[in-house]
Amino acid sequence: MVHNLPIDPTLPRAARLQHLLSPLEGLLTGESSGVANLANLAAAIWSATGWHWVGFYLVDKGADNLVLGPFQGPVACTRLHRGKGVCAAAWEAKATQVVPDVHAFPGHVGCSSASLSEVVLPICSPDGEVVAVLDIDSASANDFAPEELASLEALMALVERVWPTWSWS
Repeated sequence: MVHNLPIDPTLPRAARLQHLLSPLEGLLTGESSGVANLANLAAAIWSATGWHWVGFYLVDKGADNLVLGPFQGPVACTRLHRGKGVCAAAWEAKATQVVPDVHAFPGHVGCSSASLSEVVLPICSPDGEVVAVLDIDSASANDFAPEELASLEALMALVERVWPTWSWS
C-alpha cells in the first residue's frame, strides 16, 4: 500500500519519486476507478515531494477545455481554456512543459500567487489523444530538476498504460 510506503525525506526528490513507481503500479493496476487512482497519485506525489500543488486537469471534449480533477494543495482554477496557460500548452503540444519562472510565461494562468515555477505533463490515450494533464506548481523558482522530470514521465507512462482499464462513472 502506498500510504504505508516509508519515503525517506532526506533522499533527493527524484529518488523519492522513483521509490513511488513500484507501489503505485500495484495500486493503479489494482483499482478500476480513474478518479480514485488520480486522487491517490496526486496525494503520493505531493506527500513525497512537498511541492505547492499537485493535481490533474481532465480534458472536457464537449466544452473544449480542461476541468479540475483530483489534486492536493490550495483551491485551484476549475476550468482552463485552450490557448491560455501552461496546462493548455501541454495539452495542445502533447508535450511536457517546464516553466522555471511562471511570471515569464506569456499567458500564465495564476491560480495561486505562491506558484513560482510549474511543470505540466500530458497523459495520452492509446490513440495519442491527450485525455488529461498532470500539473505541478512549486513555490520556488526553477524547481524542477531533469532527474525529477524523468521520474514524473515514468509515472505518467504508467498512467497511460493503465488509463484504458479505468472507469470514469
